[in-house]
Amino acid sequence: MQIKTAPEALQAVENFTLPDELGFGRVMAPVMVEANYQDGKWSDFNLVPYGPISMLPTAKVLHYGQEIFEGLKSYRIGGNGPFLFRPDQNAKRFNHSARRMAMPEVPVEHFVEAVKELSKVCATIIPRRSGESLYLRPFMFSTEEALGIKPSDSFKFMIVASPSGSYFSGGTISVLIERSAVRAAPGGTGNAKTGGNYAAALEAAIETKKLGHDQTLWLDAITRKNIEEMSGMNFACIIDNKLVTPAITDSILEGITRNSLLKIAPLLDLQVEEKKLTIDELIAAIKEGRCTEAFACGTAAILTPIHQIAEKDGTVYKLSKAPGPKSTALRQALLDIQEGRRESPDPSWVINLG
Repeated sequence: MQIKTAPEALQAVENFTLPDELGFGRVMAPVMVEANYQDGKWSDFNLVPYGPISMLPTAKVLHYGQEIFEGLKSYRIGGNGPFLFRPDQNAKRFNHSARRMAMPEVPVEHFVEAVKELSKVCATIIPRRSGESLYLRPFMFSTEEALGIKPSDSFKFMIVASPSGSYFSGGTISVLIERSAVRAAPGGTGNAKTGGNYAAALEAAIETKKLGHDQTLWLDAITRKNIEEMSGMNFACIIDNKLVTPAITDSILEGITRNSLLKIAPLLDLQVEEKKLTIDELIAAIKEGRCTEAFACGTAAILTPIHQIAEKDGTVYKLSKAPGPKSTALRQALLDIQEGRRESPDPSWVINLG
């Protein structure tokens, strides 16, 4: 499959200048990829200038939220790269989400080829400082124009890109435990990357920010005791010198960064334990000094240390090491692999487009 690149798209990149301040997801690359699904098949994939898309008010996505997305990064540190990190895993997770949301799959090779081409075309505008990247956002949504509640028969697939810096600007974060609201439930869509899961977390996010914290820590919907994840990233901690993270369930998104860290940890002589981790167990381990580090991990967050976990009544459980030596080593090893300075546990992880 070849991506058809419009000449004006190449000109748009040539005319683009990176601003000094990037932020995260604020600056958009001047090009994008698009393809349409109709009559049971995909159209050509086209790389075109970034711009508005046309949609009628009755497009099903606007009424029933039939939509999925992904997030991955392209790296170019110094004069090397661009490098892509495990894009095939994003493609596979994208198709897992598509099946859950009654949407057509995008062939893995088409997805990866589109990501590669967009990265290569944008190579000159990828930030080159460690921790910065070209954030890539593939997404798909239903376009059929009808109000009946049934799966759409037409869809649009797109990829936009954003030269980006850190997701969190403060270095470490404060996390608020959510004990009343629920983000995802067993049998629901929690392990699909669909917009509704994130919309369900927004009300809690407002309260979290109002109380002076950065992220919400979600518990399971049944017992309200088991730690699941944060609003857009997985949770992990160091307990008794082991890397501990909640085991994946159908209400937790299977993070690619999480999976990568679990494979990197043994290379750093760090034992790994995936388990049902209760909030009471975590709090006790912090109080007893057995849990010394905790962090959020995800494509956007990379690995961001947590300096405290708080309750809505103002109770605070402080982590003794933030950032701690183990999370710092994990983060650096991950970045070294992603940015082409260190061999990965699997040679298929990193694709060098240079």
